[in-house]
Amino acid sequence: MDPSRGSTPETPFATDVAPEKANAILSQFDRKRRAAGLIVPTDDIQVRFRLRELKEPVTIFGEGKAERRDRLRHLLLKKQDQNGDLDPDGDVHLSDASDDDDDGNDKDNKDEEEFYTEGTDELLNSRKDMARYSLGRAQHRINFQKVESTIPLRTHVKHRTEIKQRLKGIDLFASQVAADRPVSITRFAPNGEIVAAGNWGGTIKLLDVPNLEEKKVYRGHNDRVGGISWFPGSTLPDQGVSPDSVNLASGGGEGNVQLWSLNSETPLSTLSGHSNRVCRVEFHPSGKYLASASYDTTWRLWDVNTSTEILLQEGHSREVYTVSFNGDGSLLASGGLDSLGRIWDLRTGRTIMLLEGHVKDIYGLDWSPDGYRVLTGSGDGLAICWDVRMVRELARIPANSRGVTDLKWFKGTDGPASMKMPARDDQGEVVPKKSGTFFVSCGFDKNVTVFSANDWAPCRTLSGHSANVLSTDVTNDGRWIVSSGHDRTVKLWARDDMEGI
Repeated sequence: MDPSRGSTPETPFATDVAPEKANAILSQFDRKRRAAGLIVPTDDIQVRFRLRELKEPVTIFGEGKAERRDRLRHLLLKKQDQNGDLDPDGDVHLSDASDDDDDGNDKDNKDEEEFYTEGTDELLNSRKDMARYSLGRAQHRINFQKVESTIPLRTHVKHRTEIKQRLKGIDLFASQVAADRPVSITRFAPNGEIVAAGNWGGTIKLLDVPNLEEKKVYRGHNDRVGGISWFPGSTLPDQGVSPDSVNLASGGGEGNVQLWSLNSETPLSTLSGHSNRVCRVEFHPSGKYLASASYDTTWRLWDVNTSTEILLQEGHSREVYTVSFNGDGSLLASGGLDSLGRIWDLRTGRTIMLLEGHVKDIYGLDWSPDGYRVLTGSGDGLAICWDVRMVRELARIPANSRGVTDLKWFKGTDGPASMKMPARDDQGEVVPKKSGTFFVSCGFDKNVTVFSANDWAPCRTLSGHSANVLSTDVTNDGRWIVSSGHDRTVKLWARDDMEGI
């Protein structure tokens, strides 16, 4: 026996250290999670300034802006572990960190330090306005759900089974080459009779349903169109939205957000402020505000009437790709290339939930009509459903095998957002709603997939695209599903009888 080995048993050495390695790996994951939760400046000048304050190298050879921000995060986390001298926003108490404080009044310096950026009067008034708007809708939603809770379980099961059977009958109805570049985004108008399709060439085409014939072309962006959102109630005659007013918003690769009317081919207004590509835009349910997500690592809130920026929101460590308002208009969800989602309370500006579960970029995000569940779709191929009330993950759905690029929940016309109470049959019994019973997703596997929102089972896989599918949407009556992608086509999907769900 080799003396250097002593009398150690012949058990392999690896079995003794495996738990330690496992603990080290878990500890590393925990540090990455905590570092991702710290808020640091997005402006590279401010990042350099903070590094200089920490007496660290301002830059390292070969280091880019993103790497510099990540290094600052880990330095702040290390300082937090050592001294516990970070405030909730990730700011260092420089009075504690400095060795040359002559007066020694550390406590006074802490009290004088400002840990937040003071908002404008416009932002304060907007928060109050969104609070007033959301309270009434939230009360209606709760009353709706109370009535809906009286429906027997067997009635719900029968209702969902019937819908799943109808979803299995969806197939390709029409296809149209809509551009000479990939079609990056498609969104139905509220009436379901028009599809807005934006492409990498920077143009937006309005196509009629079901023929997909071109009705109008908007030319305003000089880079790819990433986001399209219809004004709430636009194209619905009973909503009183004039075709000469704002009916559509779009975001482009050059960093601008543009507002369009139906009667003009030039933008009514251009919202400038983002320093990088705008990926998604969405109107607030009230129509007064617009949110935009950008590669500059921020999402922003705009006043539609004045075309001014009222909020620049940081919080993601990398590019922000998508944003979505809940039906009440009180919450906004954001997701990006840091693989994290965040739920923001628009009335206070606080993050109320961190959506931490994906291992790759988040590209798709949408709220359920019930107002408290949200879906995220990621490059890891998963769609994850989150419950904001219980603050936890509800389900993981293998959606598109090579990555999810977009997803949409079926909103319907009979949910709480309709501001109506549940319908009743001839016997006076409450009828289950159709809204929220399924969702659609698309991805890099070239497919559009329809899922039941009851048991998260796939009901139908729609194959027809010859390349990656970048976008999908579904009409409020469930008659049509639209998709677009790298093959430059826009495709419509429907049942043979062309009836809704």
